[in-house]
Amino acid sequence: MPSSLLSNRQICALETERVKNLVKVEPHLQKAGAGATPKPSEAEVKGRILGLGVWMLNNGRPESSAKSTMNILKMLTKHTANFLDPESVKAAIAKQAWKPSVKKRAVVAYTHLLEYMGLTWDPPRYKVPKSLPFVPLEEEVNQLIAALPKKTSTFVQTVKETGARSGEVKNRLKWVDINRESRTIIIRMPEKGSNARVLDVSTNLIERLEQLPKKSEVVFPGTMRVFYVSWGKQKRRLAAKLNNPRIANITLCSLRHLKGTMEYHRTRDILHVKRLLGHQSVNTTLIYIDLDHAIFRTKNDQFTVRVAETVGEACQLIEVGFEYVTGDYMDGGKIFRKRK
Repeated sequence: MPSSLLSNRQICALETERVKNLVKVEPHLQKAGAGATPKPSEAEVKGRILGLGVWMLNNGRPESSAKSTMNILKMLTKHTANFLDPESVKAAIAKQAWKPSVKKRAVVAYTHLLEYMGLTWDPPRYKVPKSLPFVPLEEEVNQLIAALPKKTSTFVQTVKETGARSGEVKNRLKWVDINRESRTIIIRMPEKGSNARVLDVSTNLIERLEQLPKKSEVVFPGTMRVFYVSWGKQKRRLAAKLNNPRIANITLCSLRHLKGTMEYHRTRDILHVKRLLGHQSVNTTLIYIDLDHAIFRTKNDQFTVRVAETVGEACQLIEVGFEYVTGDYMDGGKIFRKRK
């Protein structure tokens, strides 16, 4: 049996067939919670979670969604007395010191399990308060990238410049998706129902990618688990060294939020940001208007300001991330700025 359940569908299918002989839904369980439910064995619980994963894949659910659902259910089994008794599960979720968002995910995952078993329940309802995600300073991200090992830093820089989800880059980005001439990267296999897209990147990133060994058709082979161990250690070490706890809070998701926020601030075009991030609905993208307002109403000392007196100087500033503010001023120069 592979360590990653979803990495080999054939083995999953064979295992599911084996579990069918071991696990049978009790005939009297027409509705969950309709009476006392015998406590299942550990093998029975594992079998049903396993079967759910294969069932989700067979019904067109993304592999990442199936795996996430299974992981939540495995976590939930540790906190409930009877995993197949909805009332027991409901009580277990209620008394955990989890965030409302985690409790809501647990409810959704358990609902999927019951749906797979042909059962129903009256699920609890958890309201997740709306909040703005953490967006790091670009300078903090660059410091972190510089401190990471070569392959890891190149991966993080790729996520930063494209705004892609980590899963769209790790094990999905192929060498054929990188175009040196046009300095673009194609996201052909998007996650979470997003759209495929072509993204502009810097010459520096293209050069760094080309320095990586080409031992596979994918650019970044390997598991995310190994990456996160190295990533977490480096973040904490750099945060302590620079006495900046914000660096330890940087996640791959926050790099995506940084890209979306900076692009909206630069263009003031929410549809452009929607296309860049691959969102299906603009409603998902609207958060970057709020993030832009929250971040860029800060004082001017959050920016580095430069004056370009020639077209060449202006081009050089734009290439390294400066944005045009206004001009001409008394000395004839044009002012550019970049967030620190």
